[in-house]
Amino acid sequence: MGKPGATGLRRIINAAGYSVKGFKAALKYESAFRQELALALVLTPTAFWLSADIVQTILLLGSLILVLMVELLNSAIEAVVDRIGNDHHVLAGRAKDMGSAAVFVSVMNVCLVWGLIIFQNYFKS
Repeated sequence: MGKPGATGLRRIINAAGYSVKGFKAALKYESAFRQELALALVLTPTAFWLSADIVQTILLLGSLILVLMVELLNSAIEAVVDRIGNDHHVLAGRAKDMGSAAVFVSVMNVCLVWGLIIFQNYFKS
């Protein structure tokens, strides 16, 4: 049995509204998200300039989008942990550290993808 609530088109409209609220909250309260978004906005036109084909463009842009997605999830984890309480708990610290590690891995993915594509297009003979 499913949970009660809107169905069909109304559910999709509601979900879109929740997503907009999430973006607004991230922009208002999360400086890391704002910084990563600014970098993504700067790098997006650069991706079109650096890439040799559509696959490279998708890889470059996809790696940037992945960082934003992971940062949103990390921020959500931190918000839930902070909501539970401010006292230190090993599991709360572990959850926050793992969220941070996920963001780090996604940023390293950007460095790898961008670095390899730049190398292939500009330095490989």
